[in-house]
Amino acid sequence: MRIKIVLVLCLLAVGRGMLGQAAPASSQEEFIKSHYAKFEYRIPMRDGVKLFVSVYTPLAGAFKDPGPYPFLMTRTPYSCAPYGEDQMPKRLGPSEDLLESGYIFVCGDARGRFESEGVFQEMNSHIDDKKSNKDVDESTDMYDTVEFLLKHVENNNGKVGITGISYPGFYTSASIIDSHPAIKAASPQAPMTDLFFNDDAYHGGAFMLSANYGFYIFFKPQKNPTLPDKGEYSEPSGPDSYKFYLKAGPTENLDKRFDGTNFLFHDQLVHTTYDDYWKKRNLSVHMKNVHAAVMTVGGWFDAEDLSGPFKTFHAIDEFNPGAVNTLVVGPWTHGGWARADGDRLGDVTFNSKTSLFFREQIQFPFFEHYLKGHDGGVLPKAYVFETGSNVWKKYDAWPPKSAAAKTLYFHDGGKLSFDAPTESAGVDEYVSDPAHPVPFVGYTTDTVPQRYMDDDQRFASRRPDVLTYETDPLTEDVTIAGPVRPKLKVASTGTDADFVVKLIDVYPNDYPDPPADAVGKRVLGAAPVLMGGYEQLVRGEPMRAKFRDSWEKPTALTPGKMVEVNSEMPDVNHTFRAGHRIMVQVQSSWFPLIDRNPQTFVDIPFAKPAQFVKATESVYRNAGAASGVEVLVVPQH
Repeated sequence: MRIKIVLVLCLLAVGRGMLGQAAPASSQEEFIKSHYAKFEYRIPMRDGVKLFVSVYTPLAGAFKDPGPYPFLMTRTPYSCAPYGEDQMPKRLGPSEDLLESGYIFVCGDARGRFESEGVFQEMNSHIDDKKSNKDVDESTDMYDTVEFLLKHVENNNGKVGITGISYPGFYTSASIIDSHPAIKAASPQAPMTDLFFNDDAYHGGAFMLSANYGFYIFFKPQKNPTLPDKGEYSEPSGPDSYKFYLKAGPTENLDKRFDGTNFLFHDQLVHTTYDDYWKKRNLSVHMKNVHAAVMTVGGWFDAEDLSGPFKTFHAIDEFNPGAVNTLVVGPWTHGGWARADGDRLGDVTFNSKTSLFFREQIQFPFFEHYLKGHDGGVLPKAYVFETGSNVWKKYDAWPPKSAAAKTLYFHDGGKLSFDAPTESAGVDEYVSDPAHPVPFVGYTTDTVPQRYMDDDQRFASRRPDVLTYETDPLTEDVTIAGPVRPKLKVASTGTDADFVVKLIDVYPNDYPDPPADAVGKRVLGAAPVLMGGYEQLVRGEPMRAKFRDSWEKPTALTPGKMVEVNSEMPDVNHTFRAGHRIMVQVQSSWFPLIDRNPQTFVDIPFAKPAQFVKATESVYRNAGAASGVEVLVVPQH
């Protein structure tokens, strides 16, 4: 849900999944005005609270299809602006194809946000056992909304679809639990699902610092009903976020900047263990009685909600045997499938317009099939883009049934291989200094650039506090599909430590460079991108060592004592091509993407400056104490 914004209204549009159209805004705005009418309703819920919706209905005679039409709805905490029945939006719906096909589009303000009454709660908990009409959640709110719309909006065909990206993806998932029978299709896209585990808030027990502070500067509690603030967005950290967050000191100081006005940020920051605050916000354990056809969508390079799509997909399978349940994942950033072409990210290209393909060939037929009865919308169990080889793959399960677990082991001299170490002794060491943390990108930035997810890691390889292991050039393609599981044997001179593990694709030295105006000593302008030896990040995640045995009850490290630190990264689907190398990097900071570990066992937001200390980190790599990364390898056919 934490999305970089140029204007506040851009955030609102992205959150609703409404930036996905190829047509210029002006032409689409004219199409909306000439083809749709707008109505606004304040719909009473079973507890008496009224929730706001904007409804856009096809004008009589505007489409070849005279109707009746299905509903396609999104619930959002980011506003359904513009408000007023005479005010039409510049964009509408998840894609231009769906807009031009003719649907009754509905945007609903979430409970307690903007024009909806009630009290907003971060990821409102689902109530399994409802005892009265006072027990309301997102499922009941959607049920009551659908009941109202079916009765009060003319020319509807009795079928409802729900979709949304990020926070609206959460509302989509929550709305199909114990769902209204009219809800026939749903597409949770990048859904927030379990914030403590690799979605927005924490990764491996480490707080996602820059993204969260940048988001909550603007996402604040409201007194409702209220209209959106039309002020322009500016980054909170100035031109150099690395310097800003380092100077800020312990993260408690960032909380103090709000002066008690934003409990939403405060709650995220201070709940540093997997306590009841997080457990009751884990939606995946409630995904029961799902009756709609579901297409869950995610991106391999989603910097916000990376694990949510996989947890949602697997939970629906677990609790709803036989349900129509599909996973679609492409080479996209957060919501990238809904806008632009999806043919590249940063320096890495994918050789096709993957986002356009998704909108036209996957999403459009899905809703047309389940909401209008058209042919062609039945999808495979998993429809995923394979990076590296840059091809779409269809599987009857995810991860693929043929994928087998193998471990990439660390060896002497920075070697990496699938062979276990045989040496009787072996350890690599580095000094981690919280005063000089390893940056997460090799350039100055004022935010969390989405491109960091596949950025070049050569800058990190040059640091003395980063361990680097790599294979020999591959003699054949190696495809890795599914979760990535680091398994480390480590020790520290501190009482806590982070271990950031990165899986990297190293390009051959003769890999062709993109066109450039000048190379060599004649470079006078911006530095050219040299792709030979490029170290593309495929997946990287931190693991906070104090959570090695329990997410609820962290324990200190004993200085000098070896322990196992195992973790699980979100899934990948990547082919390391023949001639490339597989690399793994290990480091103990990733700043300011994650907060700094003081390397002293302490509640980190409230650490004192003196508790931030240097520590020597040891990573073992011998027969009795082997470290490596377990991956699922798909056989080459």
